[in-house]
Amino acid sequence: MWNFEHEPERSRLAVRYAIEPDTPAECAAKLASGRADIGLIPVAAYASPLAVIPGITIASRDRVRSIILVVRAPDGIAGVRRVALDTASRTSATYTRILFSRFWKTQPEFLPHVPDLEAMLRVADAALLIGDPALLALEDREARERRTGERLLYLDLAHEWHTFTGTVWVSAFWAVRPEAVSASWLTPAQVTEDFQRSRDAGMAHVDDLAAEWAPQIAVSRATIRTYLSKNIWYILDDACLAGLDLFYRYGVECGALRQAPSLRFL
Repeated sequence: MWNFEHEPERSRLAVRYAIEPDTPAECAAKLASGRADIGLIPVAAYASPLAVIPGITIASRDRVRSIILVVRAPDGIAGVRRVALDTASRTSATYTRILFSRFWKTQPEFLPHVPDLEAMLRVADAALLIGDPALLALEDREARERRTGERLLYLDLAHEWHTFTGTVWVSAFWAVRPEAVSASWLTPAQVTEDFQRSRDAGMAHVDDLAAEWAPQIAVSRATIRTYLSKNIWYILDDACLAGLDLFYRYGVECGALRQAPSLRFL
């Protein structure tokens, strides 16, 4: 979002796009209902006739840090009977179900829950956290162990996925209602260029982004910088597409997804 939020590009893009901040799940809901024309959506929410802006993604080629499964069960994964799922992410919940069903070979009960680690572990043996709550839980890991005397298992699910499949973990991409682009004065190529240029500008301003966000969440600037520059991968390349193909196929096989869609690009 760098160019959309910073000059000199911000003013130019404001003529083309009206920006509404929202969660990825709500972005998908607004696209589906026609209340939005473009949205950064979870890959699990993709459905025809939406088109994907090529070349841009939120992914991770190994450890992502912001999607973790915290396990309390003494026997580790084998002892997990109930999993509390952060309600903010359908995609991460789907990856979690795939990992348990296909690779860990267990069938726990899954419970939707607000992202509160202590509350989640009161009702379940493991807790899925995403985004800031996950980063904060990792930052607090050693302090929590000192406070409670309890040692928990923290699994980075992108790393687990990569270990089992050898492919990239893909969380989200930009989706578009093609009819909205056709009805506008912008061409698909112009839309694609605007978003790809903003991605590239953001990658060139990681230090500035870390400085902007460090005062807003209880995570150090160094951690944010590492997260943005090392943990997240922003290019929807062939390796990402291979990971997505497995995600959709395995999601259907374990019953977490209704169908495996064929991606349509803008």
